[in-house]
Amino acid sequence: MAKNSRIEWTTHTFNPWWGCVKVSPACKHCYAESWSKRVGSKVWGIGAERRFFSDKHWSEPLKWDAEAKEQNERARVFCASMGDVFEDRRDLDESRERLWSLIQSTPNLDWLLLTKRIELVKELAPWKDEWPENVWLGTTVEDQKRANERLPHLQSIPAKVRFISAEPLLGPISIDRWLDDSLDWVITGGESGPKARPSNPAWFRDLMNQCMAYDVAFHFKQWGDWAPGQGIALAKARQMVLEDGTTMHRLGKKHAGRELDGETWNGLPKVITA
Repeated sequence: MAKNSRIEWTTHTFNPWWGCVKVSPACKHCYAESWSKRVGSKVWGIGAERRFFSDKHWSEPLKWDAEAKEQNERARVFCASMGDVFEDRRDLDESRERLWSLIQSTPNLDWLLLTKRIELVKELAPWKDEWPENVWLGTTVEDQKRANERLPHLQSIPAKVRFISAEPLLGPISIDRWLDDSLDWVITGGESGPKARPSNPAWFRDLMNQCMAYDVAFHFKQWGDWAPGQGIALAKARQMVLEDGTTMHRLGKKHAGRELDGETWNGLPKVITA
C-alpha cells in the first residue's frame, strides 16, 4: 500500500493481499514478484500462500476517502499492484468480499481494478449489469494476441471507465475496433529492470495515433530501461538495433524518462477531466 503513489497514473495504491501466478508474456519479469522476493515474502506461484494484512492496513482507504471529500476532489486508487484481484482462488474470497465492501464505503475514491484475468471478472465480481460509479476496470494487453483475447471480455462489462495497460508493450497492437465505443483510456510504457525487453518507439507512436483518431485519453508512462537516442550522448550506453533499424540505448528507467516525441503524455479519462 502507498499513499501518494509514485505510479504516474494513480494517486494511491492499495493491495488486499500480495501474491500471484504468471499467466502471460507480460508477467515474465514481474516487478511485483521481484519486490516480494526482495523483502522475503514467498507468495508467488500456484502452491504459495498469499500474504494478507491487518485491519489497520484496510482502514487507510477510509482516510483517503475522507481527505478527498474534504478537498472536494477525487483520488484514484490502483488495486492491486502486488497481485490480481481476480485470481481464481477460494482462499482469496474473504478478502475479495471485504474489498467490495470497502469500495462501496469510499465513494470519493475511484478504484482502478487492473487484471490479466478479465475473463473471470463476471464470475468473481459482485456487480452484474450495474457497476458502481467509482470502479474503473482495466486489462493488460501487451501484444495483439492478448488484445484479441481480453478486450472482448472487457467490452462486455459496463464499468464506468474501461481502460487498458499496454505495459510492457511487447509488440505492435491494433485496437481501433475497441477504441470507438469500448475504451476510455490507454496506458502504455516499456519494461524496466535488469532483464528488460526494449519496446520499439513505432509501437508507442502507432498506439498514440490510434487514440488521437478516436479522441481516447493516452498516457505514456515510461520508456523503461531502453530508449531511443534522441540526440543525447550515449557513448557508454549498451545498444541494441531493432529489426527496423532503430537503435535503442540501455539508459535505465530514470535517465530514459517518459517523453515521447518531445512531449509528456498524461492523458486521463474524460469522466474526470471534464
